Amino acid sequence: MIRLDSFLDIHVQSLRKDGEELCGDTVKVLKTEPQTIVVLSDGLGSGVKANILATLTAEILVKMLEEDVPLEDVIETVVGTLPVCKVRKLAYATFTVVRVDHEDNSFRIINFDNPPAFYFRKGRLVRLPIRTEQILNRKIQFSEGVLEQGDFLGIASDGVLHAGLGVELNFGWGWEAIARFIGQTQLLSTRDARLIVQKTLNEAGRLYHGRPGDDATFLGLSVRRKVSAMIFTGPPLDRTHDEQFVQRLLAFNGRTIVCGGTTANIVSEYLGKPVRIDVSTLQRDVPPIGELNEIDLVTEGILTMSKALEYLRACGGEPSRLPRQRDGAKLLADEILRADSIYFLVGQKINEFYQNPLLPKSISIRRSLVEELAHVIRGLNKEVVIEYC
Repeated sequence: MIRLDSFLDIHVQSLRKDGEELCGDTVKVLKTEPQTIVVLSDGLGSGVKANILATLTAEILVKMLEEDVPLEDVIETVVGTLPVCKVRKLAYATFTVVRVDHEDNSFRIINFDNPPAFYFRKGRLVRLPIRTEQILNRKIQFSEGVLEQGDFLGIASDGVLHAGLGVELNFGWGWEAIARFIGQTQLLSTRDARLIVQKTLNEAGRLYHGRPGDDATFLGLSVRRKVSAMIFTGPPLDRTHDEQFVQRLLAFNGRTIVCGGTTANIVSEYLGKPVRIDVSTLQRDVPPIGELNEIDLVTEGILTMSKALEYLRACGGEPSRLPRQRDGAKLLADEILRADSIYFLVGQKINEFYQNPLLPKSISIRRSLVEELAHVIRGLNKEVVIEYC
């Protein structure tokens, strides 16, 4: 398995062609025990038709690769089902596949008519050897390598390359210029995949003068040290297990979070120290946070978690888009966004107050709320484990 302290960070951002409601590029990510599969597909043209073609292509690729269908059969199936535009002599959808093996972080890139990958080690561009094969009279390119901590692997649709003056003549930013920009960004400011992708797409948008002439998508992968968090919420069904779960929380190698007044009291009793209330964090719809030695964040339970879920859905995974005020829900959402792996330890003892039928259904049951949170968090390409107690 991949090293326990390592995390495969994946981030993607797109620009829609000016005047279109849908992006003609699609990205699909599948993380399983042995591998991660990422597909970027670029539908010919733009808008709804391009989006449908790209989505169909990406879905077929991910499904067949997940089922371990031989690679040649996968390529033949996808390439064989894509018609060719009679005018432009181009396939109706192009694609790039990246497969990362969790055993050793080795990766393989399969590229059909998309720009070559950008691969950086310590801020330096590494030109990956490219092997070309003919499958059903189509040229398929293959590259291989091994991701180490701090490396960055970028995949772009051709709309990124075309950003700049003269895009209608197929001039533009270009692969070499993008490579220089990524290298400078990685050396001078960050090795974080999210920030590199954001800065690159922001520059592409600037070169398009805010009116993209093509759909542009940039996908970044990097391996870095994992940031983990454990959220303990709700008292265990069996009170005799309280001490056991508090000990697990305190021994956790990462950020520790307690959600719920009763849960906080359990931890407080074990530590022999009181929970101090920070009244300055009180909001109209979010109770104040608590402070407890050895715990990174202490919040109220159901109401705060429900509000944090609302914040996570609204911000789209971007910490900068969270509310500015300092309240428990914002702090909880921020902890979740900054973590790569979140472990929920969920007590199932029922708090009768939250079973009141007059309360909104979304906050009536802790278990369903945690599962909604987990669904949203997994959608941000983070690891989630839930243990009920």
